[in-house]
Amino acid sequence: MTDIHPTAIVDPSAQIGENVVIGPFSCVGSEVVIGDGVELKSHVVLDGRTTIGRDCAIFPFASIGHRPQDLKYSGEDSVLNIGERNIIREYVTINPGTKGGGMETRVGDDNLFMVGAHVAHDCIVGNHVIMANNATLAGHVIVGDFAIIGGLAAVHQFCRIGRHAMIGGMSGVENDIIPYASVMGGRASLSGLNLVGLKRRGFTKEEIGSLRVAYRQLFAEEGLLSERIEDVAKQFPDLKAVMEIIEFMRADSSRGLTQPQSTNG
Repeated sequence: MTDIHPTAIVDPSAQIGENVVIGPFSCVGSEVVIGDGVELKSHVVLDGRTTIGRDCAIFPFASIGHRPQDLKYSGEDSVLNIGERNIIREYVTINPGTKGGGMETRVGDDNLFMVGAHVAHDCIVGNHVIMANNATLAGHVIVGDFAIIGGLAAVHQFCRIGRHAMIGGMSGVENDIIPYASVMGGRASLSGLNLVGLKRRGFTKEEIGSLRVAYRQLFAEEGLLSERIEDVAKQFPDLKAVMEIIEFMRADSSRGLTQPQSTNG
């Protein structure tokens, strides 16, 4: 049975699923859709054209679905879609999209947003992503599955974060980060592969070894980056993880690629 605390304010037009718990002093707007099994702990505010997938847990003082922090936003009917089994901790803010970015902010499944994390307008966050305390995504950022964004890290608008990437705490990310990479620093630079994450997620020694060889060749200081990309693609055509990096590097982007400090590119 759905349990709505007497002090909660839930608009009659909101769509509430089964076995939902809405805790004390929470507010739910008229166009919000809440899936089965969702729990709003207390003092949670959901507004706008926001959909929350089943079995999410949202903790006190989270603000989800309010208008974007974009001065160009003019009230367009943009949306925020959040998937299933996400944990959204205290003071997290997630904003809907804008007409300048596809009209949608989208969050996948099984993510953890720690205290004070922020997901801005038009971001796309994959599955199994972790954003640590006060990590921040500016608008239009794309985050791949299993990425980890360390505490107080900030990602510039329009950046892409590849799958399984690891961003160190307090890093400022200005450019795209290839899949499987580890970055750190005030102005983030590549520090190698996310070896701990790869091992935890079951990559074999052979796969990790090939990724290390490919990484060293891609970011060597000799030759042009475009030439190194083609050489690695020819060397590892059948290794899915390496080709994922190659395709990421070949894709169009408004940002450059994050590189090691010593690499000239």
